Amino acid sequence: MILALALSLAMPVIEAEAQDPPPFKPKVPLTFATEARMVNLTVTARGVDGKLVKDLTSGDFTIYEDDTPQRIQFFARVFDPSRAADEGQEGAPDPTAIDLGMLFDTSTSMADVLNLSQNAAASFLESIPRARALTTVFFDSDIRLSKYNSESQQGLFDRLQKAKSTGDTLLRDAIAVYLSRISDDPGRKIVVLFTDGEDTKSLISTGELKDLVRSSTVTIYPIVFAGKYSDSTAALQAKALMRELADLTGGEVFVPRTFKDLAPIYAGLLDELAAQYVIGYIPAVDPAPGEHRLRVDVERAGVKVRYRRGYRVAPPEKEEKKK
Repeated sequence: MILALALSLAMPVIEAEAQDPPPFKPKVPLTFATEARMVNLTVTARGVDGKLVKDLTSGDFTIYEDDTPQRIQFFARVFDPSRAADEGQEGAPDPTAIDLGMLFDTSTSMADVLNLSQNAAASFLESIPRARALTTVFFDSDIRLSKYNSESQQGLFDRLQKAKSTGDTLLRDAIAVYLSRISDDPGRKIVVLFTDGEDTKSLISTGELKDLVRSSTVTIYPIVFAGKYSDSTAALQAKALMRELADLTGGEVFVPRTFKDLAPIYAGLLDELAAQYVIGYIPAVDPAPGEHRLRVDVERAGVKVRYRRGYRVAPPEKEEKKK
């Protein structure tokens, strides 16, 4: 069912790249195969004072999968000057590099705050260090996806300023389309979502979207604006979904009211991205199809961590075909 829905999402997608894009082929289900593979976590740590903790080591962490401790086989700190000499060497990709996804809601419900959203996105692009890869998705009644490399990201500013508010909202479909295009390269998959959270026309359901998110390695940071119908029941439910997506992936929700709110939001988000940990392990037992819970404990007193709460393993292919 999810595969059929994801394939149907290909129809409204307009894609632009520096080179001719390949045909749209969603990598669905976005789930681990039943054979063992590395499980990667992006972890943010803060002390009791709320400040970021940057000096933890692998020995400070214990990873549990379904309450069973796992042996950490990969560990990297973003804030680690000793790694600088290795960066850029051929055959040694930076495991902390960022593949950035920026999703922009340009639907009618965003009309009153579109200018604020445009300024927010432009300011964020000016502030964040160049990503290894940048994928943008503009969505309303259509989904328009573009890819930029580190040299071509400047061209996005013009697209941002020319965006117009129109049409319905394909929010869940847009997230699903983005998830289908995530690369398998090592590194952090960061999504910044500019929206009021409402959805009017998506084909994919909330439950199916959550399954796709659980099956990915993204960290989602929704920046949620007060849209045209911000006091409606649907809008409140939409904001709750944004909070849940952030919680599932180890991200955080931001709610700017005016342009003045944006600077501290960016400062906090950039500080967080510069202080994260990337931790990997291969499950001690081959994971069975279904959901698997993750827990990260830290030995240092008073340290709290955010991370994705689990992952999903696809059923064997033959079982998928029987459904």
